[in-house]
Amino acid sequence: MKLLIDCDYIVYKCCAANETEIDFGEDVIVVTSNYSEAMKSVKRDLEKIKQEFGDFDDIILFFTSPDNFRKKILPEYKGHRQRKKPCAFKRVINALKLEYKVIVKDTLEADDTMGMYATRYPGNIIVSPDKDMRQIPGDLYDFKEKVYITPEEGARWHLIQTLAGDNTDGYAGVPGIGIKKATKIFEEKGYTWKAVVETFEEKDMTEADALINARLARILTTDDYDYEKKEPILWTPEADYRVDSGTEVEAQTDGASIK
Repeated sequence: MKLLIDCDYIVYKCCAANETEIDFGEDVIVVTSNYSEAMKSVKRDLEKIKQEFGDFDDIILFFTSPDNFRKKILPEYKGHRQRKKPCAFKRVINALKLEYKVIVKDTLEADDTMGMYATRYPGNIIVSPDKDMRQIPGDLYDFKEKVYITPEEGARWHLIQTLAGDNTDGYAGVPGIGIKKATKIFEEKGYTWKAVVETFEEKDMTEADALINARLARILTTDDYDYEKKEPILWTPEADYRVDSGTEVEAQTDGASIK
């Protein structure tokens, strides 16, 4: 069993906490970063995670690529996040690469590479506070509780996020619909693509709008990636797509690996 850790979150938090602003007056404000303390904070957080589980084989740290394939789907994706990364962010990541196994794949977010790894090699545990990871079948630790996500629960969560959108990632859902209302709609109509499209159309939106949201919301599994072309396979549902108790996520075994 390996711990698949969303280290974007940990490194950002620790580096930001070890920055200091120095105001020289007039127009000069300088931000300084204590790299050593930031690094110590990251390692402390990783040790806490290890202690939470005790018995495991290894840990793998996942980071987001500077480029993001979702920006080709929606150029405004995460465009509202204008703040630069903390000063020590890149330096800490480079240092971690020397001590731990680190995975970064071009154009993919850490969420995607964790989702791909977890579905390709079942039996590991995802460690992330990101609610998006509830799409991925298997064990999840969100820093508060340990839960097991079934394939059906993961597929349902994807449809819920398609309707609700995600303001933190810069894309809106159907106006007036959040997680609770989206869940209620699916409980009444069934977890189907037809229900998604109908809900979008009721607000004078189109199926094309729904598909954009579904592709933005989708966290990649191993089946959503072309290992030969090294690019995502954009999610495209059949017209009669529905989530039933028999929903499964099968890991590919074509010999390609995530490195």
